[in-house]
Amino acid sequence: MVFRPPVLAPLALALATALAGPLAVAQTAPGPAVSLSLPAQPLTQSLDALARQSGLSLIARPESLRGRMAPAVTGTLAPETALSRLLAGSGLGGRIDAGTIIVTPAVDAAPASGAAPVSTLQTISVSASADASAQGLAETYAGGQVARGGRVGLLGNLDLLDSPVTVTSYTNRLIQDQQARSVADVLLNDPTVRAARGFGNYQETYFIRGFLVPSDDMAYNGLFGLLPRQGLAIEMVERVELLRGASAYLYGATPSGRGIGGTVNIVPKRAPNEPLTQITVGSGTGSPFQIAADVARRFGPDDSAGIRLNAARREGGNGIGHERTEMGVATVGLDWRNSHTRLSADLGYQEHTLKGVRPNVSLGAGLTAVPAAPDARTDYGQPWIASTERDLFGTLRAEHDFNDAWTGWIAAGARRGKESNSLAGVTVNDLAGNGTFYRFDNRRQDDVRTAETGLRGTFQTGAVGHELVAQASFYEGKEKNAYAMDFSNTFPTNIYDPIDYARPPISSGAFTGNDLSDPGPLGRTRLTSVALGDTLSFYDDRLKVTLGGRYQRLDTTAYLYGTGAVDARYRKSRVSPMAGVVFRLREDTSVYANYIESLAKGDVAPTQANNQPVRNAGEILSPYVSRQKEIGIRYDGGRVGGSVALFSTSRPRSFVNADNVFVSSGNDRHQGVELSAFGEITRGLRVLGGVTWIDARQRETGNPTLDGKRVIGVPARQANIGLDWDVPGVAGLSLNTRLVATASRYADSANTLRVPGWARWDVGANYVTDIAGRLVTLRARVDNVTNRGYWASVGGYPDNGYLVLGAPRTVSLSASFEF
Repeated sequence: MVFRPPVLAPLALALATALAGPLAVAQTAPGPAVSLSLPAQPLTQSLDALARQSGLSLIARPESLRGRMAPAVTGTLAPETALSRLLAGSGLGGRIDAGTIIVTPAVDAAPASGAAPVSTLQTISVSASADASAQGLAETYAGGQVARGGRVGLLGNLDLLDSPVTVTSYTNRLIQDQQARSVADVLLNDPTVRAARGFGNYQETYFIRGFLVPSDDMAYNGLFGLLPRQGLAIEMVERVELLRGASAYLYGATPSGRGIGGTVNIVPKRAPNEPLTQITVGSGTGSPFQIAADVARRFGPDDSAGIRLNAARREGGNGIGHERTEMGVATVGLDWRNSHTRLSADLGYQEHTLKGVRPNVSLGAGLTAVPAAPDARTDYGQPWIASTERDLFGTLRAEHDFNDAWTGWIAAGARRGKESNSLAGVTVNDLAGNGTFYRFDNRRQDDVRTAETGLRGTFQTGAVGHELVAQASFYEGKEKNAYAMDFSNTFPTNIYDPIDYARPPISSGAFTGNDLSDPGPLGRTRLTSVALGDTLSFYDDRLKVTLGGRYQRLDTTAYLYGTGAVDARYRKSRVSPMAGVVFRLREDTSVYANYIESLAKGDVAPTQANNQPVRNAGEILSPYVSRQKEIGIRYDGGRVGGSVALFSTSRPRSFVNADNVFVSSGNDRHQGVELSAFGEITRGLRVLGGVTWIDARQRETGNPTLDGKRVIGVPARQANIGLDWDVPGVAGLSLNTRLVATASRYADSANTLRVPGWARWDVGANYVTDIAGRLVTLRARVDNVTNRGYWASVGGYPDNGYLVLGAPRTVSLSASFEF
């Protein structure tokens, strides 16, 4: 193997190793995919041949390769596949990033030349987030931006061609290369998702297939309710998994009951095979400061135990008036395994403070049109607005193989979160931007406990294979709350020419609930369920049919402000079924279909409506069942993949009818087509994106003037396209760009208030080199290059089309150092 001194040494940020010596690099020009016929020979020779024939550069430490043998590898293979085969059993780590093969040293000392390394190689292989699961982390797809599959609730991790529902798993490489700061930043790459905010607060919220999914319904390693509500530090995240569509059977009913359009699951980080020590610093528009550390080690016999520590601090402005963010997070992830048992644990603490933040904009009753969006840098929020959240959260998970066919697991988690907010939402009353605000303070405390246990096994009955799964789950969330809403003391302002005020005191006319200094009980939600399912396999696994059901009990209690006495109690149960089928047309193509539901508690009939008493006041309606039907086709060409899906989902509505009876009748029906593509078009050119068409209509609303109108906040079309390109001849340099477009939406049920569509252009560059034998990654990014002002989202709360202004042109710079 001939080594030449590198000009640059490309490496992705996610890879890190304790580099004690200089790097050796073989550099070649970019070329086509590889066709190999390699005999069993020294590993150095095989890697050199792979690099030359695939047109890639190579980074490796000669001392870590010395004395190691590679197996024979033949055939026309993706370079990632060939690399995996060459390194199998070597104890070395390897990946391909930015046009470069990177081989990382084994945790133990490399054998000396002439030594027999086979007997001393490690037998354990742990990916960056293998967790307590025999399935481990789904393999990364070509291009490194998404994975080949992801978690499908109680069914576990499934390959993209074998899943009866659609899951997209966004990788840590994508997170780092795009300098994402939130889950919303990551999901902006998905053509089915648009980010919003909570009603009257700064909680991250997502429109998925046109349905609102609040961050309360985000899962952490499969468990609901454990993550901070108002924003999550992305530094603790290995992957963001998006399951599109309803999921009551797969995950259970969500805490808020709004998990209709999809489920977001956050995958935590785990210690990989190779040591990891990484420091990242950053800044950008508004002069923020960012520093993060990511450290991981494995130890014990066969490196069976691992620990990964993440700590980060961000603070400063963002180019929007007097907005300022402070966020600190510290997490630890532990794992241990032997041949039959796997354990993992996570513990995290996060503080998140927002100051002077631009609020949502509500539309006054007299408006006949929507005011134009202000300049994207305008801050019409008051300088004294503040939101502070502190969360302590943790999980435990264990999995045990009883034999080769049957595996059981148990998991549990808990969170205590405290919020303190002083807010001032703006209501605009005319097209000149004039409006008013009032002070609204609230305090909140959440205490969450959750757990699940299950059993999964395989067996055969004649020619039919079975994968049986049984699961029981429990969730309990208790909320304490207090507020002071001073709408008797309003102040004038203008969204184009804001007026700042000193923070007003809470007046004697304020509407209050409980004591702000000591919040009282507001509600308790308890969800319990038992699920059973079977995936039947036919025709040598070409046809798979999944059938199952989950019996769920919804138990909620609402308490009166002030006294803490029980105000209302809801206890209902239902079985949520699922049926799914997947058929492999070819090795690279499958078709699928599913029927699945979501479940939420029904409303309680009010006492009055339209100044008339409601005849069934206090009646508890049966649980709301949203029904989804979907068919689609998926393609996996090895380097490029994609899918087409057609779906129809209906969400029940309720209203007081002409007889003054509160009924569940009618629905919002969302029908759509999704087209997605991902992977590596040619060597060094990656693509990620798609298009979604949605027809979301109100049906049988009880008001003929609304029937057939579009649902608030849902566009007819939205599209994304992202490209990432390794610059030929400049090793380590890659350029990326992304275009995000959203069609117009309506801010009212009658469809008289039309909000214009928008498009946003983002660009970035990543450059990797080595300095004194240490790997350094430099990143620059500009989001919203044209600095366009636009209403990024509309709605987010039933029958309320409030607006959220998009972020201005934002420059982000960062540097990561590997030690």
